[in-house]
Amino acid sequence: MAYASHIINHSKRLRNVPKLLRYDHAVLVRWFSNGAQSSVCKREDVAKIRPLGYASAERETVSKFVGSHPVSYCLSKKTLSRTVMRSGIPMDSVVYSRGLLCSQALSSRGFASDAGLPPHQEIGMPSLSPTMTEGNIARWLKKEGDKVSPGEVLCEVETDKATVEMECMEEGYLAKIIKGDGSKEIKVGEIIAITVEEEGDIAKFKDYSPPASDSGAPAAKDSAAPPPPKQEPVEQPASSPEPKTPKPTSSHSEDRIFASPLARKLAEEHKVPLSSIKGTGPEGHIVKADIEDYLASRGKEVSAPIPKTKDTELAALDYVDIPHSQIRKVTASRLLFSKQTIPHYYLTVDTCVDRLMDLRSQLNSLQEASGGKRISVNDLVIKAAALALRKVPQCNSSWTDDYIRQYNNVNINVAVQTENGLYVPVIRDADKKGLSSIAEEVKNLAQKAKENSLKPEDYEGGTFTVSNLGGPFGIKQFCAIINPPQSGILAVGSAEKRVIPGSGPDQFKFASFMSVTLSCDHRVIDGAIGAEWLKAFKGYIENPESMLL
Repeated sequence: MAYASHIINHSKRLRNVPKLLRYDHAVLVRWFSNGAQSSVCKREDVAKIRPLGYASAERETVSKFVGSHPVSYCLSKKTLSRTVMRSGIPMDSVVYSRGLLCSQALSSRGFASDAGLPPHQEIGMPSLSPTMTEGNIARWLKKEGDKVSPGEVLCEVETDKATVEMECMEEGYLAKIIKGDGSKEIKVGEIIAITVEEEGDIAKFKDYSPPASDSGAPAAKDSAAPPPPKQEPVEQPASSPEPKTPKPTSSHSEDRIFASPLARKLAEEHKVPLSSIKGTGPEGHIVKADIEDYLASRGKEVSAPIPKTKDTELAALDYVDIPHSQIRKVTASRLLFSKQTIPHYYLTVDTCVDRLMDLRSQLNSLQEASGGKRISVNDLVIKAAALALRKVPQCNSSWTDDYIRQYNNVNINVAVQTENGLYVPVIRDADKKGLSSIAEEVKNLAQKAKENSLKPEDYEGGTFTVSNLGGPFGIKQFCAIINPPQSGILAVGSAEKRVIPGSGPDQFKFASFMSVTLSCDHRVIDGAIGAEWLKAFKGYIENPESMLL
């Protein structure tokens, strides 16, 4: 032992081993074990030291020590970034070293232990969208004991936006499903399944249950905090007790109020102070007649007290509790965050849509002849909004604490209502697309939203939102809530015919007008900028031919 200590302290290559031994003995045991090198990447052990709270200098020492050894079975940074999106491990939780990453960093690798568990891999709930913090298991497509290969779909995960397929990343066998079909509110990173490399190891995980997470320990400690120490009752001095009811004393006989028991009871029921009544009974006693006379003088009718009866119970309400869907919870939290943190203001303008409707009729005739999708008023509104954003780019921005980010791409989110909740699929580069392309893309995305089959790329990356309640529902005008981190949303109402003055004194004509309301984030869009954007939008709607230039 002394000889080994001498080598450790004097070897240049191993001079930092004592520090490593102080941090995590298991790391070095696996490091120097030839049998474990085939199933674990050494850099993963360095990554596992990170959560223990070591100082940056200590982590650097560990990294330098491990950096002197050869590393195998690693992925390039590019490959991992693609793999991370499938497995759902946040990118900021992966430790980079020399531009290479271990594939095992994507999930937790287990090793043989005293419990007799063979090498295995713990699969955690993936993060499949930037806003996802928890998810639901819709259904498993693989059963326990099935062989799995890279690229095969393991299960369907219901995220805050859609239902997404989760693919397997390594070859092996599905030994244990921790979270079965229909499991809800599973935190990102929480273990949902176990895979093993050998088929013979499946039976050893029949009764396996994942260990409790370390993150729950502080909460448990807090919840089990000892109760505050009991305070011993302090005895009051016998000389100063406060009597509940005035009791006569020989020294203060002049302060006593003499009343019959019936008179006292009647006074209490009607809240009459006895001190304000002069008794007419023997030796000045207050009797029932004195209380009745007092009440009569105050204009109150003296009657027998009404016996207290239980209030009639209301009939029980008939109701049904509908569980929150994942998208409903996320929509609620984001809209609440928007109204609480974004200073909204609203600008409304009426636009004449007669020429727009005429152009739409002409274009739809061409579309029907060519077999294309019909163009809706909403498609024309999306195109006009995109061109107005290109003309007034200040509205195509978002707020951060350090700067205002102005986007070069004009990506329009379109609000779509479904049975599952509100979806906002995105039309990318809407300012560069033709009306027929926008019409076809909107219809395809709306159908996918109703089928709950949208993928993250179908709704992420929007810079502005359009919400239309006019055409489908006949709403004249409304104010929409901004979809963060965007700075504006356009609420489109229905078109209605109005009478407008003509050129002569007794002349008039009819025209169709549509009300639109722009909700703005005042931190990003000043009032004059918002008005300038609405002016540009109105110009495109009232002169729709200009959108085709």
